[in-house]
Amino acid sequence: MLKAIVGVDLCEIEGISEVSCLELISEIGTDMGKWKSSKHIAAWFNLAPNTKITGGKIISSKMQKKKNYAGQTLRMAASTLSKSKSPMGDFSRKMKARLGKRGGVVATAHKLARIIYTMIKEQRPYDKNIIGDEQEKWKAKRIKFLEKQLEQLKKAA
Repeated sequence: MLKAIVGVDLCEIEGISEVSCLELISEIGTDMGKWKSSKHIAAWFNLAPNTKITGGKIISSKMQKKKNYAGQTLRMAASTLSKSKSPMGDFSRKMKARLGKRGGVVATAHKLARIIYTMIKEQRPYDKNIIGDEQEKWKAKRIKFLEKQLEQLKKAA
């Protein structure tokens, strides 16, 4: 039924259930012309940092205190992804390791928002291989870096 309303099946995305998909569609609708890009919708979801810069220095970077039920839905969906063995689960664990628990959840929810925006706007189905390819490239890059670091440690010892 949701596929008939939206045009694409948003439930194919890891972490997005039928209920959360219904909540998202009821909040944002199916017309993506309201937002210029995926960055704008992520800011509307309250998933972008409110960075205050003066004199070239970042004074603060906090989330705005505004209620957005669609953004809360995406954050709840992103918080469950760290236990998933999918490429989105890998991304979530990587972000949590780098940014902490709260920052990792927000970063994963931001990525989910961009995926949802692109799917609805371009009427393109979800492709797991794109995210999987990104993860494979990152893993290969990380292995190469660690091997190089090992070689440097062997030379120093």
